[in-house]
Amino acid sequence: MRELRSAAEEPADRAGGPLTADAATRAVRRVLGEVLDERMSQAYDLDAVFARDVAGRVSAFARRGGKRLRTAFAWCGWRAGGGTGDPGPLLRTGVALELVQTCALVHDDVMDGSHLRRGAPSMHVDLARMHRAEGMTGGAEAFGHSAAVLAGDLALAWADDLMTETALAAPNGPRLYQEWRAMREEMVAGQYRDLQAQAAGASGVEEALTIATLKSALYTVERPLALGASLAGADEAVTAALRAAGRCAGLAFQLRDDLLGAFGDPALTGKPVGDDLRARKLTYLLAVALELGAATGDEEAVALLSPGVPALPERAVEGVRAALERTGARDVVEAKIAELADSALRHFGGTDADDAVRREFAALVARASGVTTRQVREAV
Repeated sequence: MRELRSAAEEPADRAGGPLTADAATRAVRRVLGEVLDERMSQAYDLDAVFARDVAGRVSAFARRGGKRLRTAFAWCGWRAGGGTGDPGPLLRTGVALELVQTCALVHDDVMDGSHLRRGAPSMHVDLARMHRAEGMTGGAEAFGHSAAVLAGDLALAWADDLMTETALAAPNGPRLYQEWRAMREEMVAGQYRDLQAQAAGASGVEEALTIATLKSALYTVERPLALGASLAGADEAVTAALRAAGRCAGLAFQLRDDLLGAFGDPALTGKPVGDDLRARKLTYLLAVALELGAATGDEEAVALLSPGVPALPERAVEGVRAALERTGARDVVEAKIAELADSALRHFGGTDADDAVRREFAALVARASGVTTRQVREAV
């Protein structure tokens, strides 16, 4: 891969790195485009049909992007760990995180049967539509699911290739790759625990927190912070503080996502609302509501929210939302998110980050968690 410019098009501090987390995410969008252009060229050299149908869709999905939070948190970890100079390795790490996120979302949509992602048809839905439009034989849905699995695999392969190249060229490459390797396994473990809990009819609060941590919190915030710290060669005390901060912020992010999945606006979230409620998928929100409903004798809420029964029709979803409100579960989750956001900032205070980086981290936590607590307001 050709040399990637570190800061030619972005503001830079005196050491040559991006001045802000926002500047880093803008730079990553540019570098992501360069990487994808190269991967698409290679795909067409390999096979034009594969490039058009699979690689092209992966590229378009990744470019469509999301919040780019993982890149921003990696930048915070890099700066908090003393990172200065050429941000090229950090930007390539950010691109790898965007590609592994592409893999996770494509596969997650297949497993959950979700039809909408980032305001457009999910990958498996789009591929099924292509199957029908081109008059192919066999089942369109089965084809879409199978091809989407391959698309997710391709995104992961691109991410791994880029991270391997980055680690081989970095002074702290082995440490960087250890973080990356652990993150991938955690993601798979979290996805499996999610599937297993659904099949087993699990409903416990602690199990819900375990799944949320493995499936999302670690790879959304904790590992990106640690990846940035590894690139900077941060000491163990700083890295430990970043891990603790990231776990709290990542869990707050997932709990907010659960609330948005129940009460959000699809026009704003870019994905369906209510799917998890229809399936009674185990989330912290659902587990808390079940616990509170049982404690107060709310038999209607327990019957509506209990797992292991057929999926609810659309008309029953409003009843589930009402139960989440009536039991007080929504308020409990909001309070938990605020507590986690505050804890994240306290742990981040144990690093050597300067005031500007602390403010940026606080702003990212507020953005990820959807709350601005007193401590966040003071930090910002």
